[in-house]
Amino acid sequence: MRGERAVTAALIASVLASIGLLVVYVFVGGNAQAEGLLLGLALGGMGVAIVIWAVALIDAPVETEARHPMPSPGETRRSARDALDADRIGRRTFLVRLLAGAAGFLGAALLLPAFSLGPAPGNALFQTPWRRGVRVVDETGKPIRPGDVAVDTVRTVFPAGHVGSADGQTLLIRVPPELLTLPDGRGGWAPSGCVAYSKICTHAGCPVGLYRARDHSLLCPCHQSTFDVLRGAVPTFGPAARPLPQLPMEVAPDGYLVATGDFPEPVGPSFWNVTHREGKAGSTPSALPSVRGGEPGPS
Repeated sequence: MRGERAVTAALIASVLASIGLLVVYVFVGGNAQAEGLLLGLALGGMGVAIVIWAVALIDAPVETEARHPMPSPGETRRSARDALDADRIGRRTFLVRLLAGAAGFLGAALLLPAFSLGPAPGNALFQTPWRRGVRVVDETGKPIRPGDVAVDTVRTVFPAGHVGSADGQTLLIRVPPELLTLPDGRGGWAPSGCVAYSKICTHAGCPVGLYRARDHSLLCPCHQSTFDVLRGAVPTFGPAARPLPQLPMEVAPDGYLVATGDFPEPVGPSFWNVTHREGKAGSTPSALPSVRGGEPGPS
């Protein structure tokens, strides 16, 4: 009886701790210290109950006895009747059900970390606020004309309506048009010599904030990755293995710079096994270089 009471108490403690963990997480808003304590109590109660059950309630002695003549002696029959006592069986059934309930509540509590993962990113890693026709604006929201940017200078710009956007921040640079040797298909992306590249370094996501006008290169101050502005921001030095994505632009009828679509590649650090993307506004779906461990793979 003492063993059964101890198992019952331990399982009830485990159930209450699991319920408390659910309440703290769902209704209180979460508390790391309280959740850790309650999880420890839930696991500890379950462990204590299983140990006591195995030691005190399971009678499995190894015995060897000689075959005895039939019928069984009266003492043996009485022992069998005692072993089949209805009250004792009922108590064990209650403990089994309590154990199953405690395991269920503990399992529900252990699922809580999954709710903290947040929604799946979907295609969010492949898209920014830039879209066809969106104006290029400065940090105050003012639209920009090509003439507003002096030659060999750089400005941080954003898509209209998304000033301060983390993934939409872009470097706008004006260079002499005759110096540009952009990749095939990008000849019209730099009206009046204005080229725009994502400000997020493709190595570790740091802001590419330095421009060396003398050699037309962008420099990331974190790890010294360097990108050639004239050749589509291809990396020329440092750990970055992928060019900065270029924003396609044109001059609208009112004279202001607008995007003709989103960046054709994902902005920011290369993530594991980038092999393709969904079609994006202003561009045609195409394969991207496979990036593994920071090294570009075959396209």
